[in-house]
Amino acid sequence: MNPSDNPDLIFLDRNEYSYEIAPLIEQTIRSFSPKEFTTYTRCFQQGIKSELSRYLGALYNVPETDVILGYGGEDILKSVIHCFLSLGHQQRKILIPAYSWWYYKSIAEEVDGQTLMYPLYEDGYDFKYDIPEMKRLLREEKPDMLLLASPNNPTGNSLQPAEIKYILSAVDEHTIVIIDEAYTLFNQSDISYIAPLIARYPNTIIIRTFSKFYGLPGLRLGFAFMGKSLQPFLKFSTKYLGYNKLSEKIGIAALQSTEFYLEKAALMRQDKALYQQELNPLDGFKVYNSDANFVLIKYPIALKEKLQKAFADKRIVVKFMNEDGLRTHLRITLGTPDINKQVIEVLKSTHLNS
Repeated sequence: MNPSDNPDLIFLDRNEYSYEIAPLIEQTIRSFSPKEFTTYTRCFQQGIKSELSRYLGALYNVPETDVILGYGGEDILKSVIHCFLSLGHQQRKILIPAYSWWYYKSIAEEVDGQTLMYPLYEDGYDFKYDIPEMKRLLREEKPDMLLLASPNNPTGNSLQPAEIKYILSAVDEHTIVIIDEAYTLFNQSDISYIAPLIARYPNTIIIRTFSKFYGLPGLRLGFAFMGKSLQPFLKFSTKYLGYNKLSEKIGIAALQSTEFYLEKAALMRQDKALYQQELNPLDGFKVYNSDANFVLIKYPIALKEKLQKAFADKRIVVKFMNEDGLRTHLRITLGTPDINKQVIEVLKSTHLNS
């Protein structure tokens, strides 16, 4: 359903962005000259793939040749899985989190890949990866690919750089590791670990996007940093004549506006704390800690129909989870403070009147 078809609906089920965009982005769009579309973005004379990949390489201290751009982070994700799971005649395996974005499994199935899942477990108000079990599966199953999502959707848990290194130290050099960091900047602004990580573990690719933290899902622009062992993917993914000039300039403007978006992330953290403060005292409710732009909430399943009606009456769309192990949970995208207060009131009033 397109939001423009239902302008009165508040969509909190897709982890989109509710705040205003950075002023520099709007200025960049308004000042862009259509004449720039008359040339390609790739510059063979300078030996660069694009203006944005060069900027990202300098910002993250990664060689520009090891920077990948794509039509959103999910395009890079899909391309790298297709590239390596479709090799050879034998069915190949990918190891993914048990509670995670449904699309991971779907991508693998598109090339007849076999999906294995490593578990997460609940620890107080957190979900955590079961790293010992992950290591056992790596050792016994010898998967062709391992996918880490940090933060993970829908559970909101993330891995610290030291934990990522610990996991990678147990991975066979022939296993390709994908680290999906679509949401990471909401909680982790340090980027200094990325360059040494892919240098130490060249079988690794780290994928990021402009869709979440930078609030530009409609731009469809993602980027990644890959280790030297993934050179086949470089040929598979690189656009010979470059990318979209306007998108690249908007991407650079977004990167230059990081401080602006860090302020919005701070507001979201305040509202995550408000969700916990208001709902955790209610019987049957539990708001988990989240390092992303959404909250996962456990609720009394007996209230499901009443909650669905209450949200529909308020024209608010949230995601009622239906995966095994999460059927009593809601995932709610963080809106503006006013919207978040409306959501909390729906949950509290439905509980009070039950």
